[in-house]
Amino acid sequence: MAQDPSLDIELQPIGDDPFPLSELLTLFPLVAVVLDPYTHESSWLLDTARRILNEFRDADVRVAYLVTDTDADGAAGFLGPLAGEILGLADPDRSLVRSLGLDTLPALVAIRQDGHLLGSAEGWDPVAWHGVVDELVAMTAWSRPEIPAAGDPAPYAGTSALG
Repeated sequence: MAQDPSLDIELQPIGDDPFPLSELLTLFPLVAVVLDPYTHESSWLLDTARRILNEFRDADVRVAYLVTDTDADGAAGFLGPLAGEILGLADPDRSLVRSLGLDTLPALVAIRQDGHLLGSAEGWDPVAWHGVVDELVAMTAWSRPEIPAAGDPAPYAGTSALG
């Protein structure tokens, strides 16, 4: 079951030095799509993740891709041109994934500024992702992206978050 993460966990942004999760939460809550670059399941969801995260880019929310099991260069390679659009973070040893208590990837997580988990959804379960997005919409008074939308993959369970 997902839980509040440790705010001391260091993440490495693409093109920058690592810093603790707490620094990502100083101004805005964080919504991140957590991806495993070594599974087909995560790559199938890149376009959907991009669409959802782009919906919140101008809201009072920090949006990011969180790529596991790799450094920032590996995350950039997996994300390709998407790395230039939305913040890409590397979680090389899955510290944040473990701290959140995630069991399955891909996942959608929303963390409030105080470090409490607002919501999470694991695997590609459009109904569960819609629930997390509803929490964000209620908190930010922002518009809601359509989930699922035309072109999104069919629901699937995902793969183990622990590699």
